[in-house]
Amino acid sequence: MEVLLEILKYTVPALIVFFTVLVMLRAWSRNEDLRRKSEFNMHLSDDILPIRLQAYERSILLLERISPESMILRVSRTDYNARQLQQELLTNITSEFEHNIAQQTYLSTEAWDKMKTTKNQVINLVNETAKEVKPDASGPTLGKLILERLTELNNPPSQVAIDYLKKEVKTLFF
Repeated sequence: MEVLLEILKYTVPALIVFFTVLVMLRAWSRNEDLRRKSEFNMHLSDDILPIRLQAYERSILLLERISPESMILRVSRTDYNARQLQQELLTNITSEFEHNIAQQTYLSTEAWDKMKTTKNQVINLVNETAKEVKPDASGPTLGKLILERLTELNNPPSQVAIDYLKKEVKTLFF
């Protein structure tokens, strides 16, 4: 019995020390992992932030380029008839959008949805307005009518999306 007591006298404190060190090592290991992850994320955000900002810039540029007022000025020619202008506008919208489709990688899902919605609204505006004129009417007539329809809207589609993107960019910094 005395031998057992003697063994316990040495093993119990050793076990207490062992488990205390084990708990402390686990806590230190967790803290070290969190510190490393935090450091990695900080470096990652330093690298990713400029790319994300560039994606937002390009997206706003896309929205500006597919806004009817800038497109009509850029694409319209006096020798176009209404059907030709409509086709040219739709082609321009599609190609601009496809050229910037990779930007969705760096935008939020909501922001990209706003971009797609804007594209579809502009396409609908062009198509619906084109139905109101004869296909052989002059291109400038269609362009003028599209701009009139655009001014009737309280919030032009491109501006709604641009405002949303600007608001989202501000959240990256605060």
